[in-house]
Amino acid sequence: MATTSHTDAEASRRRRMVGRLAWSVLGYNVAVILWGAFVRATGSGAGCGRHWPLCNGEVVPRPKSIETIIEAGHRATSGLALIAVIVLLVMTFRVLPRGHRARRGAVYSTVFIFVEALLGAGLVLFELVAHDASMKRGLSMILHLCNTFVLLGWLALTAWWATTEEGAPAPDSERERSQKPLVLRVAIGLSLGSVLVLGASGAIAALGDTLFPASSLREGFAQDLSPMAHAFLRLRLLHPVFALGAGVLVLGAAGIVRSISTSARARTFARLVTILYVVQFGAGLLNLSLLAPVAMQLVHLLLADATWVALVLMGWEAWGARDQVPAASASEPVAVS
Repeated sequence: MATTSHTDAEASRRRRMVGRLAWSVLGYNVAVILWGAFVRATGSGAGCGRHWPLCNGEVVPRPKSIETIIEAGHRATSGLALIAVIVLLVMTFRVLPRGHRARRGAVYSTVFIFVEALLGAGLVLFELVAHDASMKRGLSMILHLCNTFVLLGWLALTAWWATTEEGAPAPDSERERSQKPLVLRVAIGLSLGSVLVLGASGAIAALGDTLFPASSLREGFAQDLSPMAHAFLRLRLLHPVFALGAGVLVLGAAGIVRSISTSARARTFARLVTILYVVQFGAGLLNLSLLAPVAMQLVHLLLADATWVALVLMGWEAWGARDQVPAASASEPVAVS
């Protein structure tokens, strides 16, 4: 008995270790994403020339300019992020039992961080950086942002599953998910989709701020409303409209989760999503009024990432996780007719 208890305690300790590693990898990736946004906002994407993965053809680049330092630093931190996700994948397969959801999450996280690296390489090799204002760059920014959000979602789920789940999912979990109210499933799906669309428009808006800076709010609106305005500026004008529409769907989904979900965790995440979205929306308005300074852009992106992670975890707990049965009900006698 003592040996069994010791084995269970050791397994629990190792599982918690994987959970802490997963949360650390998630946090580090958010930091790398913010650094990437700093690269774009400062126009440093061409700091290493048309070379990848080397910087100006050198393994250890000489600091020819501040742009080179910024871009080389981003490449180094991105490489470490990829290594960290691979380490997480290995640890989940070594420590967690076969069939554990965190294993699947680590696999998808690995796939999407490799896609992230390829998209970053494409930006450099096709010179879709610095002051390039082509539609190809706009499309690449949208793809990059969507892949980033999906990557963060899988990393968050991996960390959450490694922290909260003891083993493989119960065999009846799929049937339970199919029995969840349709309105709940639709609300969660629409809210996730709307935030992806909002993020894509935000990526274009941020690119427009970088390529076509304005000296005043009035000048910015004049740029956006001009019949000769670049497509990025027209999309920049629509971003606040998308934010309002997404807000209706996100806050509505959070309200539905609080009203009908049986999961206390889901209701907690719903409250967190509501708070984060409102704060993020306020930060977006402040960013607009201040003419998108770099520091404010990073704060806005950080809040967007946090909102997305909270929304993904709310969706899982409300729709994907098993229903929580009050402990008292387990002791109640079962009526026999």
